[in-house]
Amino acid sequence: MLHLDTCKELSKILGDSLDEETRAWIKNKLDIIIESKSAKELYLSYSLIAGKIDSAIKPKIQGVNQELTQYLIAHNADLLQIARIYLLTRVLESDKAYFSSKVANLIQVADTSELETFLKFLILLPNAGDFNQVGVEALRTNIGTIFDAIALNNPYPSKYFNDQQWNQMYLKAAFMERNLGEIVDIDKRANSDLARIISDYAHERWAASRDIDPLFWRPVSGFLEGILLKDMDHLFKSENRIENLAAALCCYYSPQPEAIELLNKYPHLKEKVANNEVTWENLKK
Repeated sequence: MLHLDTCKELSKILGDSLDEETRAWIKNKLDIIIESKSAKELYLSYSLIAGKIDSAIKPKIQGVNQELTQYLIAHNADLLQIARIYLLTRVLESDKAYFSSKVANLIQVADTSELETFLKFLILLPNAGDFNQVGVEALRTNIGTIFDAIALNNPYPSKYFNDQQWNQMYLKAAFMERNLGEIVDIDKRANSDLARIISDYAHERWAASRDIDPLFWRPVSGFLEGILLKDMDHLFKSENRIENLAAALCCYYSPQPEAIELLNKYPHLKEKVANNEVTWENLKK
């Protein structure tokens, strides 16, 4: 995704950041894994590398591809995480056909920290699409850090999840009360099934007198008909100002004339959205 030479770039970071002894240890482990095609050695090395690298040491990422640099900084990548992802990219580049299934099985043997790294940087692997099921499997967890690793600030779901998988992730993120603003490509992955699911979920919450994160409504703009249009009316009449603004955003970006007509009844809200005073990014600020 980010760069054709991701493995080379990660290698440079490690070369600039690690001492000679640790670099030699990693090289030796990779030689053994690749030459012997040993899944056992792969799993052991992925785990044991934690004892060789101090994650508190700040990686030196200057001089590598800018897009990769930005991604690593955005995800606060430490040296241990970079080393683990380098290990995986290197073995996959050596023999994708053989090692892909072995790398996928890491989810079965990895501890929480190891799995979090794997998911957070999954998009960097040379054949990232082959690990779709690993990403989907992670959605079943109730461990917040694991779910966040795949669902938040991660372009992988947008690129590789189908609509059903994407919708499952979005709904669970709402259920777990995660920051929905940190999900990548919400507008791009909006779909009619998700809009229906959002409405159904909202009605369940309302029936139980429970609140809904106003950001939850963002994907419905393109589908404001029938019940969903009535949902917007409900939000406009809410005593919660942020819900009013969420309805205004949904209607403003809707292609449906009925939604625009509804929004026109609230010119002060429409003006705020039109002037970019209110956006999905600053809605709750």
